[in-house]
Amino acid sequence: MSPPKLYLPLIDLSSTDRASTAKSIRQACMDHGFFYVINHGINDFAVNSLFRESKNFFDLPLSEKMKLERNIDHRGYLPPYTETLDLSSGLKGDLKENFDIGPINDSLNQWPSKERMPAWRVTMESYDEKIMNVSFRLISLIALALNLDENFFTKIGALDSPVGYLRLLHYPGEIPESKKGNYGASAHSDYGMITLLVTDGVPGLQICREKDRSPQLWEDVHHVEGALIVNIGDMMERWTNGTFRSTVHRVVAVGQERYSVAFFLNPNSDCVVECLESCCSETSPPRFPPIKSGDYLEERLRVTYSL
Repeated sequence: MSPPKLYLPLIDLSSTDRASTAKSIRQACMDHGFFYVINHGINDFAVNSLFRESKNFFDLPLSEKMKLERNIDHRGYLPPYTETLDLSSGLKGDLKENFDIGPINDSLNQWPSKERMPAWRVTMESYDEKIMNVSFRLISLIALALNLDENFFTKIGALDSPVGYLRLLHYPGEIPESKKGNYGASAHSDYGMITLLVTDGVPGLQICREKDRSPQLWEDVHHVEGALIVNIGDMMERWTNGTFRSTVHRVVAVGQERYSVAFFLNPNSDCVVECLESCCSETSPPRFPPIKSGDYLEERLRVTYSL
């Protein structure tokens, strides 16, 4: 029996009624931790260029891709079957391969050569600028959704030097017999503030709204043409004292090749993440101690990659 198909809340960024939009975002973040964003300003040409360059890279021979193998700073290429996001699954090796790009002007990034892929870097830089702009607009609305000033995250310095990561993802169509049963990306939640995902329309993304439920109920996320899929990360759940949920999700193999690009927005590394005043009370005291964003992410990465 196929999982139920889930139609997430639809947030229109072109709406002039910011109060109503913020209210819809609040409900979406409390109920699902996921929502769609439409009329975000990133046109089809930019998205098509992004996927074209992504496909061109992943089509390269493995030996060429491995010249840019992901380094200790988590920048570069990670081949299939080398990462398992859900260590409790008992399965070894998610099917995906990915390429990670950190803050766009960071010298730690790795880039394919201009001779082999002349349009790669300029395409990534252009998309990064656009998706960062959408992220800032969303963060302003999320502040309103939390009953804060719309410039709250700017005022506390969270966006002074934001740490944004682009992750280009490729899921195979054909799966070796030995890997059948493995996930494209096994169950996990994202670490940071928010994630903005664009996909090529091929299905596979599923979410589990009640992660402690047994057995878990997984729902297929329906594709909406032209929409971004946005989800709340663990850091934002921590910031909101659990008011907003960071929802577990995965990508299942559907027998079709699939491409997607995720953008992970994290605040300035020195920004202190502590329970927001609008999210705690005498009956709901802070559940987590304050921590610097950079320290939190470093710890999450250390635990993940040391196991």
